[in-house]
Amino acid sequence: MELRRYGFLLLHLHILQAVIALEEKNIISKLGDNATLSCIYNKKNLQLKNLRVYWQIADDSYQEKCSVVHALISGQDDNRNQCIRFKDRTQLFWDRLEDGDFSLLLLNVSQSDGHTYKCVVQEKIDRPIVIHQTEVVLSLAASYSQPILSGPIRNSDSTGEEVTFNCRSGNGYPKPNVYWINKVNNSRLSPSKTEIVPHDDGTFSVFSTLKVKATSNMQIECSIENEMLQENLSANYTQQKKSSDSGTENDENLEKKGRGAQAAGIIGIVFVIGVLTVLICWLWRRRSSKLVSYRDVQPREDQGGLNSPA
Repeated sequence: MELRRYGFLLLHLHILQAVIALEEKNIISKLGDNATLSCIYNKKNLQLKNLRVYWQIADDSYQEKCSVVHALISGQDDNRNQCIRFKDRTQLFWDRLEDGDFSLLLLNVSQSDGHTYKCVVQEKIDRPIVIHQTEVVLSLAASYSQPILSGPIRNSDSTGEEVTFNCRSGNGYPKPNVYWINKVNNSRLSPSKTEIVPHDDGTFSVFSTLKVKATSNMQIECSIENEMLQENLSANYTQQKKSSDSGTENDENLEKKGRGAQAAGIIGIVFVIGVLTVLICWLWRRRSSKLVSYRDVQPREDQGGLNSPA
């Protein structure tokens, strides 16, 4: 009976571990951000001195010798075997450990951090037993810049000719999807060429070219899609064909504006000359009146001189 009970217990633990191993989570983080790798065991009031928590890289294709991300033994960080590239970049949430939250904070994530991580929690009473384990898939992404769309400079007789559009965006990850759309009828257009260029920091730039026949109403959209972030950025080009009549009308308007400006200039000059003329006349009259007054007074002074006593 005891043997059967012990065997049943081992079978139960084996099944429990198998179920735990299937637990997997997926998170997406932007390059340069901090990522939280979740590992939560739904049990309260745990004794940290009896626990061992291991975070490690679990990729099947991972071939580096060091795979230790973080370790907690008997309530203390033990990072003696920690990979050098994770040094000072990992930490647990100490105020949550006793409540079964063994999540790991990974700082300043880069493209090389995109792995599957495993959290293994052991409880040691008589011997270590795995009580919880979780796998977390960390995927990295970066938003692309707002696309810049350049199109042709149209003239009046370019309808039917082949014209070229260029669209570019950069600093994104992973590789984007590029779509060209005719907004007149929302139909998809095939690009003539699309080039995706990698950068040293792991991000990409994209350059795409579209060549189409010109129409009288050009409405073209370039869209850059980042599937991982579910972001879709677009730029639009809209230009109506200019007719010869409208060109003539614009020329006439420009000519009218030129004539108006010329007339205004002449009127201004005439006005200034008129003001100066009035001012000169006023000054001349004022001087003449003073001269007349002087002539009237002078004889009186002379007469006064003759009648004065000796």
